[in-house]
Amino acid sequence: MSSLTDVQAHALTEAQNRIQQDLLTALDAFAIPEPLKGAVHHAVMLGGKRVRPALCYAAGSLKNNANAAAVRRAAVAIEFIHCYSLAHDDLPCMDNDLLRRGQPTCHAAFGEDTALLAGDILQSMAFEVLGSRLFDQGPAVEAPIVLKQMQILATAASKMVNGQVLDLQAEGKKIAQDALENIHRNKTGALITAAVMMAAVTLFEGTDQAIPKLREYGQAVGLAFQVQDDILDIVSDTDVLGKTAGKDQQVEKSTYPALMGLEQAKAYAQELHNQAMDALAYFGDDAAQLIYITQFLLSRKS
Repeated sequence: MSSLTDVQAHALTEAQNRIQQDLLTALDAFAIPEPLKGAVHHAVMLGGKRVRPALCYAAGSLKNNANAAAVRRAAVAIEFIHCYSLAHDDLPCMDNDLLRRGQPTCHAAFGEDTALLAGDILQSMAFEVLGSRLFDQGPAVEAPIVLKQMQILATAASKMVNGQVLDLQAEGKKIAQDALENIHRNKTGALITAAVMMAAVTLFEGTDQAIPKLREYGQAVGLAFQVQDDILDIVSDTDVLGKTAGKDQQVEKSTYPALMGLEQAKAYAQELHNQAMDALAYFGDDAAQLIYITQFLLSRKS
């Protein structure tokens, strides 16, 4: 019999396989000249946890979904935005990293100019995908749903950038917990919440109680993800992480372990995990996929 950990890991692996194929399909739909095409593929296709698409798929599985194609497009779009942010975050003018997902970062492989443009075009491509009929096999998704998805993604992408600015400003400083949470609810949490909500609007009307429950879930799991990232930067190593371990301490970033200590940060990650699970209790057994992924995220090692 498979252990619970095996089931949790399978839920994420299945989503990773699905998104990998959908990302390739979406990339092939665009005519991009070299070397930009190579840089875009490098930024997108080197793997990674694919947490945001996995959460998007899982939220879309809460009930039978006539808008499954819209969920698939949302999963691609959210990952395009995430990959653009990584290509830009790694640049010398930002975090100046040379390793991502166990491979050279985009600028290390293709040069700073091409990596910058790869991020730029991925941002535009995300919205093109949302507005397309990619993956449709039946009637077109209703325009109001597509518009809601675009609004959710645009707002989250803006918050992500705002969070990055606040994060850079906080380097080398000791800031209070509310300020740290403001950084990460924007920088990391906004895009994770958006992944859940872009699927949610294909299933539920805005007045449905499911909408605030899923938003509550997304906000809790998004912040928990960042707290866990901060912890792993200390307790893991470069080979496992696929990126440079200990980088937060080197550049004196404001992190949860730095603020509250490692053990208290671990306890806080568990507290946020519990909040996320409490929100999912509203959906009962229908939330099985979200529950599996949430449990796996708390125990992840990279």
